Amino acid sequence: MKRIYFLVPSIELAHAIVDELLLARVEERHIHILAKVGTPLGDLPEASLFQKSDFIPAMERGLAIGGITGTMAGLVAVALPTGMVLGGGAVLAIALAGAGIGSWLAGMIGLDVENSRLKNYQSAVEKGELLLMVDVPRERVEEIHQRVQKHHPEAEFEGTEPTIPAFP
Repeated sequence: MKRIYFLVPSIELAHAIVDELLLARVEERHIHILAKVGTPLGDLPEASLFQKSDFIPAMERGLAIGGITGTMAGLVAVALPTGMVLGGGAVLAIALAGAGIGSWLAGMIGLDVENSRLKNYQSAVEKGELLLMVDVPRERVEEIHQRVQKHHPEAEFEGTEPTIPAFP
């Protein structure tokens, strides 16, 4: 899946684009709109906490750092002459525990931080524009981009995100 970004100048245009995306068989759960705080979106699919916060990128970083830290701690535990015999299973268990704890802690911190991937669009959103994010399979990116640009040229295409996590 890839995420396509569009800056949309009005709620009316956002409604028209969302309707067209739904007719193009893009599921509503793959359409997200970020607007200035206090903007009434009505029935438009508002971006969730996962899209607004840095939760997913923070979890990814926490998973990597926690896994590395856990692996190092496991190797140190095996190398110490404690009198106990620890095998490779202990290293794996400590690495997995480190990855899990790191991912969880970083995710909790990430919930309180604005999404770093959306910083480029923050000034436009504060001016009243809407950020439309559409998650589509790689093979449909060009089709969706062309469809929106053909029927709604006032919507600014802002590019794509290389990959999106499977679960937000």
